[in-house]
Amino acid sequence: MSIAPNVLIVIQARVGSSRLPGKVMMPILGQSLLHRMIERLRFVKHPVRLVIATSVNAADDIIEQEAARIAIPCFRGSENNLLERHYLAAVKYNADVVLKIPSDCPLIDPRAVDQALDYFFAHQDEFDYVSNLHPATWPDGNDVEIMSMACLTRTYEEAHRLLEREHTTPYIWENPDKFRIGNVTWGTGLDYSMSHRFTIDYAADYQFIKKVYEELYPLKADFSCQDIVDLLNDKPEIYNINAEYAGVNWYRNHLEELKTISADQTRTVS
Repeated sequence: MSIAPNVLIVIQARVGSSRLPGKVMMPILGQSLLHRMIERLRFVKHPVRLVIATSVNAADDIIEQEAARIAIPCFRGSENNLLERHYLAAVKYNADVVLKIPSDCPLIDPRAVDQALDYFFAHQDEFDYVSNLHPATWPDGNDVEIMSMACLTRTYEEAHRLLEREHTTPYIWENPDKFRIGNVTWGTGLDYSMSHRFTIDYAADYQFIKKVYEELYPLKADFSCQDIVDLLNDKPEIYNINAEYAGVNWYRNHLEELKTISADQTRTVS
């Protein structure tokens, strides 16, 4: 009988943010935004282990304290070398498969994680890396990237450019000749990746996320991405809270460096 792989979800988190400092500790219905995101990831049906990966900076002591409060292991590593942080966390927890999920996705649908894992394991002899981002179709803030430990190890050993270390996975999806890359799309057949923003970088994002939780969480703690879309269709004033930032992502600062990303996959703040 085969042994089930050790699947590790690494949630990268820190309090430093140039646009919205301390965003992961901002309150949502009496709990931190980070706590609410962990709560959603605990609804993932696949057997997984969660770890919060933060930096060794003293400012991030509060992240370690919050991790202890919500009974999640915390790994501390480099502030800016996120690839190293992910790799060393994976080594420490003996991961066979690693999921990268940033902490600015407090509305992530656990079904998106399960869908990606279903696909990864159904094709585990075909792909080293599976995501729902290349190309993206889910509303922004449902980011799931899965890689084998061998894939992460090779990336850690070979990736040297600053953006490759800072953003963890570009070396993988920028080199399809070196890695077998798979992608899953949103089951609706729609592409809301540039029109709907469920992530947090700006004050308006926080107000949007807070309002979504206030509307949906009391009725259904594991509300889905479709539940959010239905809410926005019923109450477009909620959609409009952060609509001006839809499509704004980190790609915009690296278009000259990223060979697989085009200008229509990002936009600048107006």
